[in-house]
Amino acid sequence: MTGHSVLQLPVPPLEGWVRERTAHYDAGFVSADPRFGHAHITALGPFAPTPSTTELETVAAIAGATPPVRVRLERLGQFPNGIIHLVPDPDDALRDLTARLVAAFPGWPPYGGEFGADVQPHVTVDAASDDVDLPSTAALLADVVPVDVVLDRLQLAWWETDRCHVVAEWALGR
Repeated sequence: MTGHSVLQLPVPPLEGWVRERTAHYDAGFVSADPRFGHAHITALGPFAPTPSTTELETVAAIAGATPPVRVRLERLGQFPNGIIHLVPDPDDALRDLTARLVAAFPGWPPYGGEFGADVQPHVTVDAASDDVDLPSTAALLADVVPVDVVLDRLQLAWWETDRCHVVAEWALGR
């Protein structure tokens, strides 16, 4: 499988935990790039694999017009596909950021349009299996959450086995 790019907001307080969980499932997706946000909230993905200068300038302008976002990560949820995630509260500023990115880049619908227009902002933390469920993940996260965080960066990240890295990064609100 080839890689893909994602516009994402790194969540530093959860980075170590999510990085370890990523290594547990597929070490190929553990990045050597110290800026790479394994723990992140996707703002828009997939995104242009080789964005033009104009597209990068548009993302920079949107990031600059977006104040840093303060959220609490405490409540776990699970999507029908088994992805276990933390739900940011509040999520209105995150939904607004995604909506502005979608308006600027209508050719890149969130998740390829797979889940419709209303995409739930989230931080992926685990995947349900015979050994993993909401209670087991909650127990693993007991010493980690709740987390209050200010999301202050938007990254263009490339996700591909053994090649995960940050392509570009913008400070929010500048």
